[in-house]
Amino acid sequence: MRKLIASTMVSLDGVMQAPGGPDEDPTGGFAFGGWSFPYWDDEPDRDMKGLDGQGRELLLGRRTYEIFEAYWPYQAVDNPLAQTLNAARKHVASRTLKQVPWNNSTLLRGDVVAAVAALKAETGLDLQIIGSGQLIQTLQAARLIDEFNVWTFPVVLGRGKRLFEAGVKPGALRLAETRTSGTGVVMSTYVPVGDVALGSFAQPEPSAQEVQRRAKLAREAG
Repeated sequence: MRKLIASTMVSLDGVMQAPGGPDEDPTGGFAFGGWSFPYWDDEPDRDMKGLDGQGRELLLGRRTYEIFEAYWPYQAVDNPLAQTLNAARKHVASRTLKQVPWNNSTLLRGDVVAAVAALKAETGLDLQIIGSGQLIQTLQAARLIDEFNVWTFPVVLGRGKRLFEAGVKPGALRLAETRTSGTGVVMSTYVPVGDVALGSFAQPEPSAQEVQRRAKLAREAG
């Protein structure tokens, strides 16, 4: 079974909407499109692992597909990221799209959870979600995501679409890898490890025997 990897850029308060430019996704009057731009430096440019689709098949929600399809096919032919994304096999989850003309794109039919589970069961390259917040939340609730590749940028936006909205299914994660760029972008990989573990820092109430023991020691000492 191949892995499903969710990759996204988020602000410190978890917003993932429109990191690339002002016109990327102004839904809801979002006014901070392009918020990731000032934090790019040589390190993220050199290492786009988890955000470039290299050696993987892409799984995209409708909104992300439309943004990518309107941009990447029209970039310079020698642009390495455009080459990778244009050549990659792409699976598109949408209830409204009737066709997906971008090169090597296929529209998923029927229930998205069942469709993605079937894709994972096939042999081939690992699957990678880029952006696609609603799709991530749906597949996270179904426990189909094997790895989260999250780049956290040092900016607070206060509003916008978040990676994990209210109502997300609780779960514990293990930090598998982390690096920090010169501009403070924290590039982390997390692996789901099951249910949330609970505990308490409160001291437990002593048993009756312990109370008696302490009282006896106090009498003997005093």
